[in-house]
Amino acid sequence: MPFISLLTDFGLEDPYVGIVKGVIWGIAPQAQLIDLSHEIPPQDVAAARFALMTAYPHLPSGTIHLAVVDPGVGSSRRAVAVQTQGGYLVGPDNGLFSGVLEQSPPLAAVELNRPRYWRTPSPSRTFHGRDIFAPVAAHLANGIPLAELGDPLEVAELVRWDWPPPQAEPDGGRGVIQAIDRFGNGITTLPGNWVEGRNWRAWIKGITIRSAATFAEGSEGELLALVGSSGLVEIVQNRGNASRTLDFKVGDEVGVQWGS
Repeated sequence: MPFISLLTDFGLEDPYVGIVKGVIWGIAPQAQLIDLSHEIPPQDVAAARFALMTAYPHLPSGTIHLAVVDPGVGSSRRAVAVQTQGGYLVGPDNGLFSGVLEQSPPLAAVELNRPRYWRTPSPSRTFHGRDIFAPVAAHLANGIPLAELGDPLEVAELVRWDWPPPQAEPDGGRGVIQAIDRFGNGITTLPGNWVEGRNWRAWIKGITIRSAATFAEGSEGELLALVGSSGLVEIVQNRGNASRTLDFKVGDEVGVQWGS
């Protein structure tokens, strides 16, 4: 029984998510849908990239990941489907898939340019999620081979949106904030295994922050640095919102230093 995961910035106030699900079930009624999130900030490809990258390892092998955060909808950006070792990715070629492709290199990719697999040969210029991506995901769930869905692409041509790699230094390391979750936690590009077994602290925007193993190790409102569930260093605030308190944003530099 095929699984299709859904990740969008559509929100839940409008009928867009329900419409996408209806299109999928109209083609592949046996598909099992997994809602990862529909509350990605509008047009925020970086946030979608991180959310999909974080969720990907935890979903069943063979899952079809339908991800639509698409500020370039209707433009010349490509619509693509990609096969990985763990399943398929369907959506806009705008860097949204680059985090997953770091974990699971692409095996094959196609440009979705065969209208017989769309909902209509004249898709809306503003709703490719309904008219192109949802039908393609459903056809994959029905067993249509990837190669039937479009012309082949060189996987090296897929758009990448990768943050600069973290830099190790003699006394620590530095990276950037790559995502901010709804609690205001700043998730960095710094691997948690860099700090394992060390006394360490973090810095951001000229402020030094002590490390902890859990939120509860801090007093209410205290800023902390810890390794989060994604295995990355995070800047957090116990019962608070670190991004609001420190006024940091995605892309801001952050680092760790050895010593208590």
